[in-house]
Amino acid sequence: MRIAVLMGGTSDERDVSLSSGAEVARALRAVGHDVVAVDTARGILGVGEEQRLLSDGVRAAPPLNAELEGLDEGHTVALTRDPSLGQIDVFFLALHGGSGEDGTIQALLDVAGVAYTGSDRLGCSLAMDKEVTKRLLRDAGIPTPDWLVGEPSADEVVEALGLPVIVKASGGGSSLRLVLAHDREELESAIEASRTWNDVVLFERYHRGRELTVGVLGDATFPVGEIIPEHEIFDYECKYQPGLAQEIFPADISDDISRTLRTLALQTHQALRMRDYSRIDFIVDENGQPWCLEANALPGMTANSLLPKAARAAGTSFDDLCDQIAMLAAARKKPDRS
Repeated sequence: MRIAVLMGGTSDERDVSLSSGAEVARALRAVGHDVVAVDTARGILGVGEEQRLLSDGVRAAPPLNAELEGLDEGHTVALTRDPSLGQIDVFFLALHGGSGEDGTIQALLDVAGVAYTGSDRLGCSLAMDKEVTKRLLRDAGIPTPDWLVGEPSADEVVEALGLPVIVKASGGGSSLRLVLAHDREELESAIEASRTWNDVVLFERYHRGRELTVGVLGDATFPVGEIIPEHEIFDYECKYQPGLAQEIFPADISDDISRTLRTLALQTHQALRMRDYSRIDFIVDENGQPWCLEANALPGMTANSLLPKAARAAGTSFDDLCDQIAMLAAARKKPDRS
């Protein structure tokens, strides 16, 4: 099968996406597919560029705005008509954040009538907006921490949610633009910083407990994993720098909690209209109560990412995981009527 792996883009998760895309391209070739790697902000990548991405990994900090401002995502609009990308069977989306994960690129690919991996424009947009996600979870009876949005005062946040409290961008990913405010001073500082985020700001009740995650593939779930970060929260650095978090698959939890989380993960996947695969993140508090934090329609696919580790715990190699995701998309490919 001929597959184009889309990666990079112009979001602040660009580095993560490039690393994911390079790993996915290597894996798909390993199982016999004909693969073209495409940076949606730069165009088709050469073999040397792919190898560099594989060796470089993800930097400790996200790219600066100045690095992103010079990029152009206009390649995405034209790529389905590029002669060098002719006869593509499936577009494998290894994009994270921004227009790559909020439904924009998915809508373009829908208009082009091509098959692509992961959730469609609706599923991506619902999962990308954390405030919309939480409203749908609450309506579906899936427990999620209480929250406020907009521009409440520090007093209003403390009265409604207490301290410490999570402050985060509603459309963010990879734990970027996320702060755990322990006291009023830190909260006021976070509110001030959030005015530069250019996004809806979400304030969320903090539940101390164990951080657990569940991967979904098709209509099944992988074993539950536990994340124990070196930092107080599972931030960007802990997610992508080796050695800064223990990621245990399967998690050392009871069968009852495992079944509950896997059931809730599938319910979340379905409530948000996602398809093919996803990763759902939870906190289980000190009383054993699970709280769904968020859903990831395009979870990381780097060597250090959680979904591939969950798949390995179920006996599925990274190469086979990528192949299965591609085959789910191929099953939706429209017949060529030319």
